[in-house]
Amino acid sequence: MNARSQHITPVALEVAVLAETQRREMFALFERYYEGTSYARFASDLADKSRVLTLRDEGGALCGFSTLAVYERVFAGERLRVLFSGDTVVDERHWGQQALAFAWLRLAGEIKSERPHLPLYWFLISKGHRTYRYLSAFSREFHPAPGRATPPYAARLMAFLARDRFGGAYDESAGVLRFAQSLGHLRASYASVPPTHLRLPEVAFFLERNPGYARGEELVCLCELSSHNLRPMARRAFHA
Repeated sequence: MNARSQHITPVALEVAVLAETQRREMFALFERYYEGTSYARFASDLADKSRVLTLRDEGGALCGFSTLAVYERVFAGERLRVLFSGDTVVDERHWGQQALAFAWLRLAGEIKSERPHLPLYWFLISKGHRTYRYLSAFSREFHPAPGRATPPYAARLMAFLARDRFGGAYDESAGVLRFAQSLGHLRASYASVPPTHLRLPEVAFFLERNPGYARGEELVCLCELSSHNLRPMARRAFHA
C-alpha cells in the first residue's frame, strides 16, 4: 500500500504521560530531518511543552508529531492566552496528508474553548518555508505577511512574546531569532526549496525575511486563533 493512501490516526497527549520509548521514537523521527540537535536538547525542549499531537499509520508506526505549550500572559493591560508551537515533523512519505493540520486545528479549538473569553494567539517560530505556509492556509490575517505591514500592536506583541521565551536571541529589526548555536535546523536536503515553491508569494517572502533559516535562524510569527480570522475549512475544524 502506498504510504500516502494509508489511514493516519492523530492522537493528542499530555507530554507528562509520554513514556521514554515514545520520546525516543519522536526524536528518531525528528533527527531524520533536522541536525544541530541532540536527544538531551530535544528532551529539554519537550519538557517545556504541555501537549503533543502524534500521527500513527495503520501499523502503529509514528509518522509525525507537533508539540505545543499553552500559557497565559498579560500584555498592554490585557490577559491573553498563547499557543506556542514547538518541534513539528511529518515523515516525507506522508507529505500532502492533512491529518495533522486538521487535528491541530481541532486541538486549537479545544484550547480556545477552555477560556473562550480570552484572546488566543498562535505564536510560531518558523524553521522552514513549509511551516510558514500553514499560516496562510489557516488564517486570513497573520504576521509577518507578504504585501502588508505588520500593525504596531501585533509587532509589539510579537516582540514581547519572543523576548519572554528567548530573551536576547530575538532581533526585533529583522523579526528573527538568532542563537549563538543552532537549536536544530533542517538537513540540507530538506532545507532546499523546490523550484515550483519558489514562485509562491509566501515562500518568496519567507526566504526574504529569514535568509538564515538553513543555519538555524527562525522567523517569529503571530496569528490570532478566532472564528473571524480563520478560513472556512480551518474554521470548521476549529469548531469541531
